[in-house]
Amino acid sequence: MTWRPTIAALAGLCLAVSATPLPAGAAVAAAHVSAHAALAGPPGAPPGACPTGGSYGSPLPASTVTAPRIQGGFTFLEGPVWVADGGYLLFSDMTAGTGPYNVQPSTIRRFTAPATFDTFITNAGSNGLALSADAQQLVAATHDQRSVSSYRLSDRARSTVAPNYQGRAFNSPNDVAVRSDGVVYFTDPNFQRGNRPDQMSGRTSVFRVSNGQVSLVDDRLRQPNGISLSTDGTALYVGAYSENKIYKYAVQPDGSIGARSVFVNYIGGPDGGTIDCAGNVYWTSGGDSLVHVYSPAGTELGTIRSGNSGTTNVAFGGPDRQTLFVTSGRWGDSGLYSVRLNVPGYPY
Repeated sequence: MTWRPTIAALAGLCLAVSATPLPAGAAVAAAHVSAHAALAGPPGAPPGACPTGGSYGSPLPASTVTAPRIQGGFTFLEGPVWVADGGYLLFSDMTAGTGPYNVQPSTIRRFTAPATFDTFITNAGSNGLALSADAQQLVAATHDQRSVSSYRLSDRARSTVAPNYQGRAFNSPNDVAVRSDGVVYFTDPNFQRGNRPDQMSGRTSVFRVSNGQVSLVDDRLRQPNGISLSTDGTALYVGAYSENKIYKYAVQPDGSIGARSVFVNYIGGPDGGTIDCAGNVYWTSGGDSLVHVYSPAGTELGTIRSGNSGTTNVAFGGPDRQTLFVTSGRWGDSGLYSVRLNVPGYPY
């Protein structure tokens, strides 16, 4: 059953984030979310991401599509997110590990069409990116502090969304998804943990942050990587990189997680993903450098190629959110690609 929040509940919805690092259990991103804004999209999709009453055909113009490169020469790109208020794309650019713990520095860069690139946040420590429910803050999986953080778009001030789990440091948060009521889901593999001690007893997991509380979703996955919510808010998709599987979890109205099933058996190591307004699932693969596109039932509809190696993540953007942005490429020459598709989708 699709959940529709009541006007009364929406009118009272208010989520806050401190402008300084918060203690464990502190509240997560977003300012007041109006009833009108929240009703513009279901509890999965961000407000305004999907037109109401939309009817869609095939998402791809052909079964095999190529996304042209906009610009290359970056070190290692990840986590694209479209910011509609401003009309630009943000993404993480990670470099080689440094220091005694071999932690990878990361810069958040900005792309403004048609060809302007600049630095948005230095020393961000980020991988996957998303937007807060009110689209005023950037929610980031930040491996530098082994946390989930938020950056206020107006002044880049950093806050802490999830500092730890029951007092234990995460491995290296990798990717995030934010529900339109502010609930945050994130993956925690150990890819960017470096030489820092393991406080998760060898487990790599998926977590949820709701009303300031961090809770465990699943600690049985081997290297969970990309994470995405369905547009109707009823399903959470997680790519288990070391299992070559994409898992699907039932999501309850309060944001808690129900049964898990295998959505697709994958080839090539699933990395980041996104979802369009028809519920089609887009998932990147570093192994074959493709974006694989699946129907809501798990049938493969086609592929999108961008570069020849290391495809890492995707996000919809552009004025009508029908442009798919792809981060892809070999280490030291990672690039940003884009292609116009038939269906709008998630901005991250």
